[in-house]
Amino acid sequence: MADNTYRPGLEGIIAAETALSYLDVEHEQIVIRGYDLIELATKVDYLQVAYLLLSGHLPTAQEYETFSQQLQAFQNTPQEIYRIMGSLGEHVHLMDSLRTALSALATFDPKLDTRDQNNTWRQSLMLLATMPVIVANSYHIKNHQPVIAPDPQLSYSANFLKMITGKVPDDTEIRAFDQLLTVYSEHEMPNSTFTAIVIASTLSDMYGALVGAVASLKGTLHGGANEAVMKMLLEMKTPQQVEPYLAEKLARKERIMGFGHRVYMKKSDPRALLMKESLKQLVAIKGHADLYEMCVKGEEVMQREKGLFPNLDYYAAPVYYLLDVPIDLYTPIFFAARTAGLVAHVREQYEHNRLFRPRVLYTGPRGLHP
Repeated sequence: MADNTYRPGLEGIIAAETALSYLDVEHEQIVIRGYDLIELATKVDYLQVAYLLLSGHLPTAQEYETFSQQLQAFQNTPQEIYRIMGSLGEHVHLMDSLRTALSALATFDPKLDTRDQNNTWRQSLMLLATMPVIVANSYHIKNHQPVIAPDPQLSYSANFLKMITGKVPDDTEIRAFDQLLTVYSEHEMPNSTFTAIVIASTLSDMYGALVGAVASLKGTLHGGANEAVMKMLLEMKTPQQVEPYLAEKLARKERIMGFGHRVYMKKSDPRALLMKESLKQLVAIKGHADLYEMCVKGEEVMQREKGLFPNLDYYAAPVYYLLDVPIDLYTPIFFAARTAGLVAHVREQYEHNRLFRPRVLYTGPRGLHP
């Protein structure tokens, strides 16, 4: 018998089975294939987590080496993709540039509509390899700067950051950026992942599923929140201005970005705690102690006034900032990192597919006649 219970936003509804990840709020743990995501972020790198998501186990040394080499082989992006991005309007949002580039990239895959596991593994690797190149250069192309090619001598995360900033990062910067990518890599069933598997359930191609995810992640209530957080911090300017700034916004009943989460409603986002420590370490080396103080003060005010905890975006934004990442790239980088989880979910959907077809609670009129 059908359950006709309606829950706005599907809140609390179990929509899918997955072996990939689970948000165990009671124990404040993000489970990734059986591992604690925060522990993974402190002990292994992003590529190892990506491999774990795709294969089901952490790579051996040989598997890691092979995986890295395969990704490097897929990094060469067709020049036509750069030309397409360069033809977009001057006011284009970089998520729209990414969405267009990803859609165009699909046309270069000769086995676009082949769904066997070997081909979807190849497509997954190709997308993991290509996303950093496209994301980083979307910013350069929009700002009429030269494209920066991948550096095969650097690790995945170091290469990604170098393509963004134009300079080779130091070990502290690489570690902070790699942790950012890792904590963004997978998070159970947010809107963008749900969008991707709904598309995949029709047996549409993997690129199309990720194009839908880009459109979802662009929204400020999802991926775009990190950009809004940094703009808010820059408007505050000093730790002394944090409380009056937030008080004014709260008095006008405006939403404060970076706080609250549909799942973490009464507990802290574990990823935010890790990024808070990462920010503290970067500040100790790079300066900008006032930025850390502002964040801590804002956290205190929101906890006292609204009972809200910071989510990942709140502390990820200033970490990006101290890594010299342009604000326009915060959300596209989120997507590049989440590509690991997205392609793993799409492959899982193909392997155990059932078309999504929910029903509605009709609230309109009946019995009308022309």
